Amino acid sequence: MNRFWGGPALRRILLETVVLGVLAVAVGLSLNFKIVFNAFSGKAVSTAGVVAGNDQPQAGTAQEPAALPVPVALDELDELLGDGAVLVDARNSVAFAAGHLPGAVSLPLGDFSQLHAGFTAKIPLTTTLITYCSGFGCPDSFDLGVLLLAVGYQDVLVYEGGVPEWRDAGRSLEGAGQ
Repeated sequence: MNRFWGGPALRRILLETVVLGVLAVAVGLSLNFKIVFNAFSGKAVSTAGVVAGNDQPQAGTAQEPAALPVPVALDELDELLGDGAVLVDARNSVAFAAGHLPGAVSLPLGDFSQLHAGFTAKIPLTTTLITYCSGFGCPDSFDLGVLLLAVGYQDVLVYEGGVPEWRDAGRSLEGAGQ
């Protein structure tokens, strides 16, 4: 068996590799504990305007215009919708028809270039928008949020939990078969 492992020198190298790997994971988790904890608990974490190691925005610096949509959690949606925010479904029209969040407007990411002019004509640029899609593994809501910011919307949020988190929370969907 010693021949297979190449003797004590190879075993020492393997042991050192494992120790370094474990140490790297430990340091990474300790530096990003809040992000990792929130990811496993299903919450979103915005790091925009945050100084490394500090959860507070940097004081005394000029605010840069938002270039990325800000994540929003399920428990914040009701208040935002009550204040006039509009839900925007980034999924394709078939998925939208199969079931969507109540009151949502369909703006499929794949059809953005054809539909955004009509969308902006109906919904003022001052409206708070909340994009969503098929959950945490779906990047379409974030990508759509970036495009909406690029065409002039000022307040764009992204609900990363999307349809699955909404449904799992016991909330109903609108649409055919719902």
